[in-house]
Amino acid sequence: MKGIRKVALATMLATLAVSGTALAADGKVTIMVGGATKIIYLPARLTEQLGYFKDEGLDVEIQSQPAGVDAENELLAGAVQGVVGFYDHTIDLQSKGKEVQAVVVFGQVPGEAEMVATKAAGQIKSMADVKGKTLGVTGLGSSTNFLTQYLAFRAGVQPSQYTVLPVGADNSFIAAIHQGRIDAGMTTEPTISQLLKTGEAQVLVDMRTAEGTTQALGGLYPASSLYMQRNWVDSHKDQVQKLARAFVKTLHFIKTHTADEIAQKMPRDYYGNNRELYVKALGASLPMFTADGRMPAGGPETVLKVLASFDPTVKGRHIELSRTYTNAFVDQAK
Repeated sequence: MKGIRKVALATMLATLAVSGTALAADGKVTIMVGGATKIIYLPARLTEQLGYFKDEGLDVEIQSQPAGVDAENELLAGAVQGVVGFYDHTIDLQSKGKEVQAVVVFGQVPGEAEMVATKAAGQIKSMADVKGKTLGVTGLGSSTNFLTQYLAFRAGVQPSQYTVLPVGADNSFIAAIHQGRIDAGMTTEPTISQLLKTGEAQVLVDMRTAEGTTQALGGLYPASSLYMQRNWVDSHKDQVQKLARAFVKTLHFIKTHTADEIAQKMPRDYYGNNRELYVKALGASLPMFTADGRMPAGGPETVLKVLASFDPTVKGRHIELSRTYTNAFVDQAK
């Protein structure tokens, strides 16, 4: 009998060990960010820095890819559980039969600007002047690519009349401007402020504010968000709720602290030797963030209108917008 008990005990302990390992593996959440140092994606790293993931008992790993489309591919491949990227990917993916859902919305506007190289500014006064020009985007299929195509389309310029060149973000974007490989391109803060400071580029279309975005796109354009595959959300509601709670706390922190106070929480490599420029860029960007993570009213309709105007996979297709986002988790987080 003792022998039987020992075997039973050993079997039970082995089962518990395997279960514990499975729970540990299941408990880790990997989130890919489409350029972690971009201010539009500030909540991802800031939440980690503030310790809010740990407060929720979450084991979260933040990874970074230079372009949102690369992060999207990692999500679809199952390599990561979530992406901090632009909401418009959820609509584009639904048109391709992929069910992806935004569970927390960080930005009510893109927080981006079409920058024209100072050397080309005399020829490019508006998006109507980009015929025959080379326009930089972070990656093909990225949100910068989507918005570039729409701005050109709205100005009466067809995709065949200009060249799109993927140049990444941050220093690689600046290098593309400096080397003359692109005449104009879409980027975010703090890259915008860096280019303005050196005088190498000027703002052509500004979508860092609600006013500028409405003028350029016809309404608010919900952008940076945490999106995940719907089947993962449905099967991991407890973890998604904890993520939503952590991010909503961060959004509240952003709304109740100055740019300088927020910068103090960020890793030094985010601003390098130019902390003053980073704080200035951050201060100009703070209004873009939502206060509670909710999808802004009318936002999904604006995004669909933009994509349907030029994206052949979306144009003419029925898109169920209610399946591309949910406010349920952020509402519960309150």
